[in-house]
Amino acid sequence: MPMALYSFFDEYDLSGKTVIPFNTHNGSRFSGTIDTIRDLEPGANVVTDGFTVNENNVADAVSDVTEWLRGLGY
Repeated sequence: MPMALYSFFDEYDLSGKTVIPFNTHNGSRFSGTIDTIRDLEPGANVVTDGFTVNENNVADAVSDVTEWLRGLGY
């Protein structure tokens, strides 16, 4: 997870909020990021079914993102 996100989670208390992780990657997928967010924000509802896409497939991911968001109820 980028240092900027560690700083963000350190600065803000997201207790009672829902955190919906998503990212691009180059083969690592989430690499424990969701668990890290849960540790940093224990009072938040962290969605464990985050969306991740390989950086080489971002341009073709529109339908995948749409389906994922619909599955979350958005």
